[in-house]
Amino acid sequence: MTSETELTDFEILQRIAAKDSKSLELLYNRYSALLYTVINKIVRSRETAEEVLADIFLILWKKYYMFDQRTENVYSWLVTLARNKAVDAKKRMYGKLVPEYTESYEDDVLIPSLSKEIDPMDLVTALEIKSNMETAFQSLTDAQRYVLHLAYYEGLSESEIAERLKIPVQTVKSKIRIAVTNLKNLLKSSST
Repeated sequence: MTSETELTDFEILQRIAAKDSKSLELLYNRYSALLYTVINKIVRSRETAEEVLADIFLILWKKYYMFDQRTENVYSWLVTLARNKAVDAKKRMYGKLVPEYTESYEDDVLIPSLSKEIDPMDLVTALEIKSNMETAFQSLTDAQRYVLHLAYYEGLSESEIAERLKIPVQTVKSKIRIAVTNLKNLLKSSST
């Protein structure tokens, strides 16, 4: 019999789908520290970060069926959900214009839909490549790091980034594309 710590994220999610609350607790224990760190880096408020973290696991409990099981990529799904929810919370904190928070807004905008082409990742693998990722990120130019920060942590669209930096949208698109390509190449070269 497999112990709880040996269960994959996907196996745990399948148990959550069967309304096993102990499995929700297991996934919370496995991911809460990581997700809290991501959320808090975006919202910069302990209270808001705690609320968003609780909301993420409530969404997971209620809307587990929105996870595309064909991807088996629970890690990426949870991190993306945390990022989306945190950016939304930050915009609402600062009174930015965002749509009314409804079930359909949550389903269509906040809950991620991952590409099946993304390789599944788990927490252990993510922690193993963390230092390589940080090194690769620091190898980018200041401008590349900044546009990625604005897009990922601030949740700005390409046009909002262009407006803030007073540069054309096409330049923003190019900087983001080059930054992501450089990150991929740096990560590939560090893993070989």
